Parts: sequence; structure tokens; C-alpha cells
Amino acid sequence: MKKILPGIFLPVLIIGCASAPPLQEAALLEPVPELRLQQADTLRADWWRDFKDSTLDSVIAELQRNSFNLQAAAARLDMALAQARINGADVFPSISAGVSATRSRQNLIGFPIPSAKNGILTIRSNSFGISTNISWELDLWGRVRSARSAALANAQAAGADYAAAWNSLIGQTAKAWFAAIEAQRQVELAESTLSVLKTSREQIYTRYSRGLRPSLDYILAKSNVAAAEAVLQQRRQILEQVQRQLELLLGRYPAAEISIAKSLPEPEEDIPAGIPVSLLLRRPDVIAAERRLAAAGASLKQARAALFPRISLSAGGGTTTKEFSDLLNSDLVVWSLASNLLQPIFQGGRLRATVALMSAQQRLALAQYSQSALTAYMEVENALASVRYLSRQEEALRVATEEALESRRLAEQRYNTGLADLITVLEAQRRAYDAESQLLRIRRQKLDARIDLYLALGGGFSASALDIEIPEIPENTDE
Repeated sequence: MKKILPGIFLPVLIIGCASAPPLQEAALLEPVPELRLQQADTLRADWWRDFKDSTLDSVIAELQRNSFNLQAAAARLDMALAQARINGADVFPSISAGVSATRSRQNLIGFPIPSAKNGILTIRSNSFGISTNISWELDLWGRVRSARSAALANAQAAGADYAAAWNSLIGQTAKAWFAAIEAQRQVELAESTLSVLKTSREQIYTRYSRGLRPSLDYILAKSNVAAAEAVLQQRRQILEQVQRQLELLLGRYPAAEISIAKSLPEPEEDIPAGIPVSLLLRRPDVIAAERRLAAAGASLKQARAALFPRISLSAGGGTTTKEFSDLLNSDLVVWSLASNLLQPIFQGGRLRATVALMSAQQRLALAQYSQSALTAYMEVENALASVRYLSRQEEALRVATEEALESRRLAEQRYNTGLADLITVLEAQRRAYDAESQLLRIRRQKLDARIDLYLALGGGFSASALDIEIPEIPENTDE
């Protein structure tokens, strides 16, 4: 087992396995967009730490320990590695050894032998043997090597899928964490708003009971309180749903009991702008698509090589004796050596159709690889644009919130002095609540956009921050 960072272990794996097809870059865009991401290499594997939220760090650590989705992805990776080992076994000779021991009894009837009892002669005999057999296909055309190469490339694609699954789980968990914080803040805002409206209702009732305000004002105040109570219950329902979703990601029972941080973090704003030229070597999903393209090419070579003759060698040797002590007697050793040539002549077009099938699969893999790369560029551009526009919206809503709160204060003051009607107060209160609620939502969306940017860039790129055990592709050393 080797500890390798999911986001970068694949190139290491490729270097360490000479039998796998080399990493390649398709000519996807000509020319490649200009380099506008000056600080791309500064992104880290533990990119979520940029949010400066220690509780989020603990949540991600729990995710790594307990996530069933991550365990399932690891199991799929182990399956792919085992399949690569199985498919690569034919590259090596097949060697088997055996030891046999036989004891037999035979009855001979009717022989006039003095030692026979009642005309029946019983003969007992022992036989011991030891044997070794070796068989190996001479891979003159590369059929077996191509099969192994395809299997290794597919295993590496599964490794990239594992890295992508890990990155995706981190992103989902971080988004659920921020959504839970926002939901908690929305509940607190709804509770605060309800408290303010209840206070207004009591003040209006006092004036109404003294005949200073009409009954309509009191009715509207009660209606406003009831509506605020409904909003509060809705916000509490959303909070519990988000908490359960977060608990599910962490492998906990979804009881909506997880503790949530008190406020959304404020990450640093030094986000590099643009697309990195090396994006294709960073994103696990793009690497997986490239590895499947390489596997398709190796499978095509395998299918073409199957049209040529197969030459195999086999050898066997051993001893057979009646005495166990003679098993290792070199005078009793027997051996055989054989070769076999098999040339396909007629199989109803199956081999040619296999070549056509593999060729089509290679074209499909190339198209998917190209589309994956273009999608990666689009996701980076979208994430950058989202961060930029959401930052502007946040600033505008911050100003709107400050003005709405001041407007509410002035409206309530003027109402208390008889200079404004209740409708004006209720509208000011509604605007203030909506502005604060939207500001919370935009701040959370801005954090989500930043997460999307990290994921679009392939996650982190430093091996110093995260430890996840990923098995190497093993050598074929046993049966």
C-alpha cells in the first residue's frame, strides 16, 4: 500500500507502471487559451482550509473516516486493480507443480498360484509421483501485452475516478456545511424578525385599546406576526433537512442533531483568474477519460494482433516411482517439450468485427476525452464568472440591507409619532427582512461558487496535505 494524494497519484502510478500506455494530450483546442491563471500552482490538496473554518476541517476528517460513498469508491478501485492483475497474468509463464500418491489393490481370480487363497490372488501396489508443468504464449504480435496495457490503463482510470469521487465528496460536504450554517442564520433572522413584529403588535394594541389607532392597524399587525411565524417554521424545516443531508454524507444517522458553526466564513479574495494550461493534467475526470482513451487504443492493438498466429510453448517433467524415497532420483526423471502454432482461418467474421468494434470504441473514447476537456474549461470559466458576479451582488445587497434597516427604523419612528401609516412600516419591515435574507443566501452562494472553482481546477495539487491510502497495481507474482 502506498499513501498517495488522490488528485495527483495517477501520474505517479503511470510512471511506476511501464506497461501502461503513456499519458497523452489530444489536440483539443488550437490555439490553447492564453495563460491567465498566474497562481494555479499555489492551490493545495487541503483547499477547504482556505475557508479558515476549523469546524469544517473536523467535518472533512470525519468524512474521510466514515463516508460510505468513499468506501464504495475505494472498493471499485480495488476491483479495477484486481482485474488489471487478472488480465495481465498471461504476460508471464503459467507454472504449476503437483505431487501424487496412489495405493491400489487388485484381485486376480483363477490363477493356480500356491499363495492364492481360494483361487484369489490379492496384489497391493504404491505409486508416487512429482510433476512440473510450464506453458507460455510467445507474444510475437503484442496481443497479450496489449491486453495487459489496456487493463492497466482502465485501472488507472478507476484510480482517477476514485480521486474525482473524493474531490466531489469534499465539495458536497463543504456545500452542505455552508448550507446548514446559512439555514441556521436564516432561522435566527426569522426568530429576530418575529420578535420585532410581536413587539410592534403589542405597541399597536396598546394604542388601539386607547383609541389612538384604528382596528385595521391591529389586524394587520396580527396578520404580520402569523405570517412571520409560518416563515420561521419553514426555516426550521429547511435547517433540519440540510442537517440530515450533511449527517448522511458523514455516515451518521440522519437525526438533524449535528452542531453547526455560528457564522459563514470569509475566505481570502486572492482568487487567480483564468484557465490554467495544465488543466488537462489536473482534473481527475479528464485524466480518467484520457486513460480510457489509452485503454481503447491498447484494446484495438489486441484485436488486430488476434488476427495473427498464436505460438505457445509447453514443458513438463517429473518422476513416477513405486517407492517414495525414489521421487528425487534423477535417473527416473522424465520430461517433455512441445510447441503449438494456431492460426485463425474462419470464425464467421468475429475477429474482423472485433477490430471494427475496438476501433469504434477508440473513436468514442477520443470524443469523450475531448468533450471532458472542453467541459473542464467551461466549468472553470463559469466558476470564475460566478465568483465575480456574486461578489458584486453581495456588495450591492450589503448596501441594500443597511439602507433597508435604516428605513425600517425611520418608518417605525415616524409611525410612533403619527407621521406615517402602518402600511409604510410593514413594507419597511418586509424589505429589511428580505434584504438580510438575500444577503445571507448570496454569501453562501459565493462560497459554493468558490468550491466549484476548486473542483473545476481538479482539487489540490500538493502531496503534503492529505493522506489517503491507495493500493498500487501489484505485480503478478503468484497464481
